[in-house]
Amino acid sequence: MDFGTIIRLAFAQLSHRPWRSALLFGGFGLGVGVMIVLLSIGEAMMAQARDERLVGGGAITVLPEGLDVEMLKTGGVGGMWFSIANARFVHRQLLTSPRLGQDVVTAAPQISEKLAYLRIGGEADARVIPVRALGEIPSASQAAGAVPPLASGAWEDNAADVAWLRPTPSERLHQMDRLHVVPASVPADARSSWAEWHYANVVSDDGRERLFVTLMLVGDVPHGEWGAQVLISQQVDGRAVRRWSRRVPAARVQFDTTRADLVVGDAALRVRDDGRYDIRAKAESESGGPPIEVAFTLEPEPRQYFPGADLGGQGLVSGYAVPVLRGRASGQACVGTDCFRFTNAQGYHDHNWGVWRSVNWEWGASRAGDFTFLYGRVQQTDRDAASAPVFFYLVDSLGFRALFRPQQVEWTDDRTLAVDGAVLRVPSRGVMTDVRGNDTLQVELLVDDVAATDTRRGLIERGETATARSIAKPWFLQLAGRARLRGRVGGQVLSGEGRGFFETYR
Repeated sequence: MDFGTIIRLAFAQLSHRPWRSALLFGGFGLGVGVMIVLLSIGEAMMAQARDERLVGGGAITVLPEGLDVEMLKTGGVGGMWFSIANARFVHRQLLTSPRLGQDVVTAAPQISEKLAYLRIGGEADARVIPVRALGEIPSASQAAGAVPPLASGAWEDNAADVAWLRPTPSERLHQMDRLHVVPASVPADARSSWAEWHYANVVSDDGRERLFVTLMLVGDVPHGEWGAQVLISQQVDGRAVRRWSRRVPAARVQFDTTRADLVVGDAALRVRDDGRYDIRAKAESESGGPPIEVAFTLEPEPRQYFPGADLGGQGLVSGYAVPVLRGRASGQACVGTDCFRFTNAQGYHDHNWGVWRSVNWEWGASRAGDFTFLYGRVQQTDRDAASAPVFFYLVDSLGFRALFRPQQVEWTDDRTLAVDGAVLRVPSRGVMTDVRGNDTLQVELLVDDVAATDTRRGLIERGETATARSIAKPWFLQLAGRARLRGRVGGQVLSGEGRGFFETYR
């Protein structure tokens, strides 16, 4: 049978049974299409299996929320310049924390496909070549089975790998508590408003007496006009606040942007090799009384810290870290010959840096039984933007526990306070609530004592001059009291009460 006969028979069949023929053609086409799709999927899976850029060896890959592996692989917009902020914190406080010890065998931080530029030659004939950068820690990748066997030689952790993965107590503190200089991005007219300070407080066993110590750098550090100040205050329930201060020229200040240590004249904050802080300071009374001298050590409780973050919004530089969210303080504070001594007292230390012009904040830190929490929000007073939610950070003995975002602290201003000839309405109670899926939070702040400061007096500690006189809420309130925590996280009941400090403006 020749080809022409075959064609005539085919068309005869089509004209005799057209619907059956159309059904057969459709089924055949569908089958071919399915086969093409399956073959394409198989080819793609084989290509990915052979792709050296695909990070492998582990059971789970951690990515920021909203980014998936396929977007990262195909180069989608969401996968560009991918990184995990505070990777040290994610590794130490989440992936390798005792809380997940039964589920996570090991965790390996890796950088894959990062764009970098290699500069070759001198200034006159320099060439810049784009390169693909990869990075990992040998011992961690080997533990996760993410590297092939070595054919020869050795591939071991260097000093930087060890410091990242297993820092000593002092290295860990220096990493999060290091000092800064004014960034080049800060406008010239705002550089004088830069301020950075180490702050620590101590509470007596009965909670009635509190000591506050601040070592501060102010101004265009280090190349412009700048200096330092030592600030100390003492609060005792039912008494007026006592304040001491001392200004120190830049020539007598010592600091390093890779370390936490700060020397301000004869005052200093230093980190010991064992991970404890040494804090010493002297200052003169602002009211003509005797001077004060403080000297104490502050020992952090393990895993109870806030790693450091930029809390500012658009146009605002505001950094914050809390190396000692829960600590034990031992030492003394002497006013003249009258000394207040303490051993293993409740202690706290944080670190702030940024441009403090036309800003105010909500802030607080407190113990609540076995839990410790921190909350805060920084706002620019010269903007009409809606207030951002408060961040609420919760830890326990195993480290980070939960993050909530209450809309605000609902204060009840039903007390009055006379200060500098003015009568202020101040809070006796504050409440924060939030719901995140099945997790719930309710915090009640019960205020025992209030200290108020008029920021229109040109305080150096806020970098304010004339702008302070026009802000809507000029009174800075420092509150001491108790916190009651209630709620549920991951099926666990939250419950506890303890003492803390809270700040707000009126």
